[in-house]
Amino acid sequence: MLIWTAKFSRKKAVAAVVLMGVVMAALIVLTGRAPAEPEVPLPKLTTNEERVAYLQSLGWAVDPEPIETLQFLLPAELEEPYRSYNELQLSQGFDLTACCGKQISRCTYTVTNYPGQAEGVQANLYICEDVPVAGDVCSSGAKGFQEPLIQPEE
Repeated sequence: MLIWTAKFSRKKAVAAVVLMGVVMAALIVLTGRAPAEPEVPLPKLTTNEERVAYLQSLGWAVDPEPIETLQFLLPAELEEPYRSYNELQLSQGFDLTACCGKQISRCTYTVTNYPGQAEGVQANLYICEDVPVAGDVCSSGAKGFQEPLIQPEE
């Protein structure tokens, strides 16, 4: 059996703790644990006028009245087709997983300024607890599509 002993003075112990604190702080800074940029709070969309203004702020011209409004309960765990739809949402900064098990409202508006297509385009806006949590622009038919609501800036 081997026994090691060490003699520490109070000054050495304090210096060792301070040194360990400096090393840990440097590791945190170097690994980027600090947020790069502050999160922008999402707008409250309690009225139809606020929802239309939000869509217009994203560059979409829409008819002022929704063509459909419905409510549904998002499942407690995302399965298909919600999982695939959430991938589209993640690409634009939304995430449906925060709303699992909660009531969602979907408001569908007619888009009047989609490039190259004068009619048949709709914007879906999903709202949970008065905050936008998802959205898309879509068209059905032979040349149908589904795109992010928030278009990347060029």
